[in-house]
Amino acid sequence: MLAEIAQRVESQNWQHHADSLNEKGYAVLPQILTDEECRQLIENYNNNELYRSIINMKRFQFGSGEYKYYQYPLPDVITQLRQLVYLYLVKVANEWMFKLGISKDFPEALEGLLEECRQAGQTRPTPLILKYQAGDWNALHQDLYGEVYFPFQMVVFLTQAGLDYEGGEFVMVENRPRMQSKPIVLQPSRGDAVIFTTNYRPVLGTKGYYRATVRHGVSEVRKGQRFNLGVIFHDAP
Repeated sequence: MLAEIAQRVESQNWQHHADSLNEKGYAVLPQILTDEECRQLIENYNNNELYRSIINMKRFQFGSGEYKYYQYPLPDVITQLRQLVYLYLVKVANEWMFKLGISKDFPEALEGLLEECRQAGQTRPTPLILKYQAGDWNALHQDLYGEVYFPFQMVVFLTQAGLDYEGGEFVMVENRPRMQSKPIVLQPSRGDAVIFTTNYRPVLGTKGYYRATVRHGVSEVRKGQRFNLGVIFHDAP
C-alpha cells in the first residue's frame, strides 16, 4: 500500500499544482488515497489509542463537530503522505519566502523541519482527523500553533459529497489589503486532497509582492457524515 501511495504522489502533475498554488493559493490533488484507504482511516476513528487529544469544537467555540490529533508514531499512510508531499512543496515554499523578502529557507526534507520544531519546543504531532455530522461546521481559522510553521497544509477528503453528506463545503477566505475579501468554495471528491495556504501567500501588485492572508473553514453540513484527514507539516508546542 505504501508503495502505491508513493507512486500516486509522484505521478501527480506537480508543475500544475505549483502553478495553482502561485496563482490561487491552493491546489487540488486528485485521488491521492483510494476508497479503501479512506474507509480504514474512518474505521479507526474510534480507536482512541491512536490519538493524543480529542477536541469538541463547540466547547471551544471553534464551530461544531469533533476532531482528534494523532499521536506519534503516526499511521504509516499519514507518515508517507506527510514526508512525500513535503518534498514537492518545499521549493514553492522557499520561493514564497524570497518573493516576500523573508529570510527563511525551509529544509529539503520533512525531518529537517521537524527538527526546527523540536528546537523551538514544538514536539506534538499535528495531523488530525475531523468528523462532522448534520448541523456541524468549522469556523474560519489558521493552523499555525507555534513560532515554526510551514506555508502549506493539506486536507484529504475521506467521504463523498452528495453520497455520504450534503453541504459541508471547504471554504477559504483571502484577505487582501485595502480590498474586499475573496471567498473560495471547494467540494472535492473522496480521496482527493487540497493543499492550501497556512497563513499568507505572495500576490504580485503594482509595487511588488504583498501578503494576502488566508483563513479556512467548513460550511454547515446539512445531512450525513463528513470525515477529513488534516495533514499539517509542522508540529505544535
